[in-house]
Amino acid sequence: MSGPRLRSHAPEGYVCPFCGLVAGDVSDPGNRCELADTVYQDEDLLVLIAVDGFGDHEGHAMVCPAGHYENLYELPPRVLQRIALMAREVALAMKRAWSPDGVSTRQHNEPAGNQHVWHYHLHVFPRFEGDLLYRQLRHPVSPEVRALKARELAAELDPAPTFLD
Repeated sequence: MSGPRLRSHAPEGYVCPFCGLVAGDVSDPGNRCELADTVYQDEDLLVLIAVDGFGDHEGHAMVCPAGHYENLYELPPRVLQRIALMAREVALAMKRAWSPDGVSTRQHNEPAGNQHVWHYHLHVFPRFEGDLLYRQLRHPVSPEVRALKARELAAELDPAPTFLD
């Protein structure tokens, strides 16, 4: 039995903002990321503060593979495992940094799944009572706020969780 035939949804000439951030080059005019958005990076992973916020609580993070994989379907098992374990560490760091009432994660694949950056990323949201997160429209977050949130979260992040082989 063969799986579904997968195709890229990235437009012709797409310059990936997350690959630019991994490489330390955010000079492409279409890249809204800033180097100071980076919370954590190693050979497998990138954790960054999102350029867009929802509602009154900016500072949600995204956990991405350092290598370019467009969506969930393409992720090697080891990288997917690292992403899942890092998402837990990011959630715990959020609890320590900002004392949210809870944490939510979500991830999108393909246009119909609401994906709009063609590099896999898992959103990790600090949640607050009555925040109406899923009823909010996305809005830009200033680079200064993102840099502050990245520093706050990085100070609380334990990037060395135990991984299974």
